[in-house]
Amino acid sequence: MRLTSFTDYGLRMLMRMASAPDRGFSTAELAAEFDLSRNHLSKIMQRLAQAGIVETRRGAGGGAVLTRPPGDIRLGEVVRVLEAGQALVECFGPGGADCTIDGCCRLKVRLRSAERAFLADLDRSTLADIALPAPVSV
Repeated sequence: MRLTSFTDYGLRMLMRMASAPDRGFSTAELAAEFDLSRNHLSKIMQRLAQAGIVETRRGAGGGAVLTRPPGDIRLGEVVRVLEAGQALVECFGPGGADCTIDGCCRLKVRLRSAERAFLADLDRSTLADIALPAPVSV
């Protein structure tokens, strides 16, 4: 299974946020730390906020914070949110019924099973399990 860069970057942001769950993080700060596009991270942060994983606050002392303790946020949940609309294979997506071998294909059921197993395995881990070490101040 391959995750999109959208999910990869989202997981990186959340790993950093899990290292200091009471602190607000700006997308500019996270973009600089990971050398990624601030605009792209803003879109990811918006999706995470819509899903209730983070809360964003404007103004001084603002930024994004986790809505729950890192130990309560399952990785499978995060991947489901960030991968929403991304089919594992074409036949799983919209219009997948147009497949010329649909009806006799024995691969589709196995891929669905593998996808469920992948997400179930991620559900066994939380953000607390993958939090980045806090940066060392010099």
